[in-house]
Amino acid sequence: MKDQSQTTAFVQASQKTALTPGYMPGFGNDFETEALPGALPQGSNSPQKCEYGLYGEQLSGTAFTAPSHQNERSWCYRIRPSVKHSRRYRKINLPLWRTAPNVISDVVSLGQYRWDPVPHSDTPLTWLTGMRTMTTAGDVNTQTGMASHIYLVTASMEDTYFYSADSELLIVPQEGQLRFFTELGIIELARQEIAVIPRGLLYRVEVLEGPARGFICENYGQTFALPSRGPIGANCLANRRDFKTPVAAFEDRETPSRVVIKWCGQFHETRIGHSPLDVVAWHGNYAPYKYNLNDYCPVGAVLFDHPDPSIYTVLTAPSGVQGTANIDFVLFRDRWNVAEETFRPPWYHKNIMSELMGNIYGQYDAKPQGFVPGGMSLHNMMLPHGPDKDAFEKASNADLEPQKLAQTMSFMFETRFPQHLTKFAATDAPLQDDYIDCWSDIEKKFDGTPGKK
Repeated sequence: MKDQSQTTAFVQASQKTALTPGYMPGFGNDFETEALPGALPQGSNSPQKCEYGLYGEQLSGTAFTAPSHQNERSWCYRIRPSVKHSRRYRKINLPLWRTAPNVISDVVSLGQYRWDPVPHSDTPLTWLTGMRTMTTAGDVNTQTGMASHIYLVTASMEDTYFYSADSELLIVPQEGQLRFFTELGIIELARQEIAVIPRGLLYRVEVLEGPARGFICENYGQTFALPSRGPIGANCLANRRDFKTPVAAFEDRETPSRVVIKWCGQFHETRIGHSPLDVVAWHGNYAPYKYNLNDYCPVGAVLFDHPDPSIYTVLTAPSGVQGTANIDFVLFRDRWNVAEETFRPPWYHKNIMSELMGNIYGQYDAKPQGFVPGGMSLHNMMLPHGPDKDAFEKASNADLEPQKLAQTMSFMFETRFPQHLTKFAATDAPLQDDYIDCWSDIEKKFDGTPGKK
């Protein structure tokens, strides 16, 4: 897919990021884009000499020999090869960003938990220093599992750049607006949108509107993909055309810069003398993207009963077990309830998946009280959960007219692994100690009388 209508002029050395982002539509497409005319080679990936004195370099997100429909890579044409962005490293400490395995002996992860929004700090926080890990699952060393984080950002990264060798990041803003200046282009991100930053892609985060707070799913496993729709067919849920990948943009700045890398759960930094965001043109299918959650087209029951919540899956990261995800990203947005003779909220259940939920805005129908915007809840694998008493009584006795669930948007990070609480989640985050009591006043209604409901 050639970006012809919108090329992005490069940033002069005296400028900061003054670019207007542009996007190309489609999920998993083979894109091509150039910020200077003729910078992208045609007919070959690695010419003997590239235009403008650029260097050709491939960024691979999968093994070279992965099946063609799963193979992910992008060819980049840059001012310097990325080996020039890498010098001797030294370890640094970001103590509140944790990585699996992270089992803490004196923290009890077995339970149903809920948190109020993590408050902002008076201390200026960047994308790196403002990360707060809530749960971890699986093992980064075997490239399975995930971690969930809250980010609190009030300050731009300036001349600091970052990439994760461990994971791709799914970012879900709850307030504020951020700009991600990546090697492959610029993404601006606000509430009701999400973005995915691939493993190994370098970027800087700037604050456009702060303070910014949101949720992150750090995916150690296979990359996120669109779920199979099965009998739903070709349309609805998240449609491919609504995903947006940025056009090429670059910096040519000679300035002291710091590059931070996350590798096997440890953080390292190196110092260089220039901006590493120097990709002038690129083509391929391994790239960052964003998606507007208001474009998600939900599908539900139109006569009776309640479909499994998997019907609301936006993105899924597969595991080695068919039909069982390493991670599902599930969205509960405004929609119509029309099912007849049906208990409409989510039913009581326990299952093999561990469910971490976050509230972007509004009220969640199964928990009308206490689950506030910016808050989170965790129901770990094989632990029962479901509506509180008020939600149960209301839904059991409501007139089942068509009902619009409006002004609501919550989500779920669901994984096949148990999610272990971090020390921060157990002791520092605003845990609702009385959450488990929301089911304590559920009444016994059974009396053995035939035909009684």
